[in-house]
Amino acid sequence: MTDDTGSDEPLAGMPGRPARDAVVIGGGLAGITAALALADAGIRVTLIEGRPRLGGLAFSFQRGELTVDNGQHVYLRCCTAYRWFLDRIEGTALAPLQDRLDVPVLDVGKPEGRRLGRLRRDPLPVPLHLGRSLATYPHLSLAERAKVGRAALALKGLDLADPTLDTQDFGSWLAAHGQSARAVEALWDLVGVATLNAVAGDASLGLAAMVFKTGLLSDPGAADIGWAHVPLGELHDRLARKALDSAGVRTEVRTRVTSISTDENGRWSVQVPGETLQADAVVLAVPQREAHELLPDGALDHPDQLLDIGTAPILNVHVVYDRKVLSRPFFAALGTPVQWVFDRTAASGLREGQYLALSQSAAHDEIDAPVATLRERYLPELERLLPATRGAEVKDFFVTRERTATFAPTPGVGRLRPGARTKAPGLYLAGAWTATGWPATMESAVRSGVSAADAALSALGRSRPSDLFEFEEAA
Repeated sequence: MTDDTGSDEPLAGMPGRPARDAVVIGGGLAGITAALALADAGIRVTLIEGRPRLGGLAFSFQRGELTVDNGQHVYLRCCTAYRWFLDRIEGTALAPLQDRLDVPVLDVGKPEGRRLGRLRRDPLPVPLHLGRSLATYPHLSLAERAKVGRAALALKGLDLADPTLDTQDFGSWLAAHGQSARAVEALWDLVGVATLNAVAGDASLGLAAMVFKTGLLSDPGAADIGWAHVPLGELHDRLARKALDSAGVRTEVRTRVTSISTDENGRWSVQVPGETLQADAVVLAVPQREAHELLPDGALDHPDQLLDIGTAPILNVHVVYDRKVLSRPFFAALGTPVQWVFDRTAASGLREGQYLALSQSAAHDEIDAPVATLRERYLPELERLLPATRGAEVKDFFVTRERTATFAPTPGVGRLRPGARTKAPGLYLAGAWTATGWPATMESAVRSGVSAADAALSALGRSRPSDLFEFEEAA
């Protein structure tokens, strides 16, 4: 790496430039990003994570011979921060993007032979890139398709910097712009529930507008979908740990921070069992409630607002069949409780049969349902969607539950999300729940880590690493 003097030596090692220390608390994507960015600028970094692994809520575990992701995570071509993260940990080839947006949509309410629709783009400028797909989308009437186009143009005209958007709900805005309940189900919620983790009526218009303007109305390829073709732990734990080690970061897992405080010289003390870590900067990259517990007095004007940021669950249903029942890598569904279905066979290491993962966002009504109940509900739905399952044997059925998977993107949440800087010098916040302008996604997590590192480096008088992802920080 080089600094602003042109030297090839790390800044921390320069005469007259004393070494600086930072502690990053939390080993999810936000914390990993902050740690890498700080280390790349010559800061000595210690990363503390309470779990036995890195990756936060995007992780893998073993179930017999299967390597299972706790949930299906995808990203879009417009997720430039997460794409930088993949590059930084040398994982881009393991989580490729589609060449072109193509989402099969199956509607079990349609007769056989007419169930399949597709949302895909053409190599044309915005908004013509989706024109043919929308015009031929079989799950909406001709009149509904025309009204969708008009609503999309109105959405494109919204100013994302307008704070009043955050006070309105997306569902009411859609209704006021002529969108039928069917159009909301078959198009707006099809995308919105998966990206926002909320139905339109429960989602902030500001966040929804951001998702649709950025993903579908900014660049023709912005919504092309990418996902890991290996277990998430390969990316967010193994490769991330390798990148941290190479950057000189000391990483401690299975370690809980019990308190943080400053001394008379303004340096931070981070207390962990059996050790006190000294630092010039601390990044709190933990969930909002945990951050609230660790924040010292006066760090935020209204710290209890962190407790007002709600959470939303995601349920994942995992089914292993004795044979192949799905020929596509994934599809979305209508007319059924099933939302999105992904083929995880190769990624999990399964050698015989097929392993499907059902990603169920905004699963408030089902997150605590017994496995037997979910089995009775979802296996018949898969038979309705996929005829090949009707003669197949179910070799395994299990669920993973993330009760606090994301922050709830409700109207008004924008004013509750703090920025990276606090009023305590040297203390910074990171996490998908902070004020990134994005909903709770991997993209938001990485952006927050960059924001926190930028703020810390500025205060420490250090130059930003030249390869660090460039973006406009949210207000």
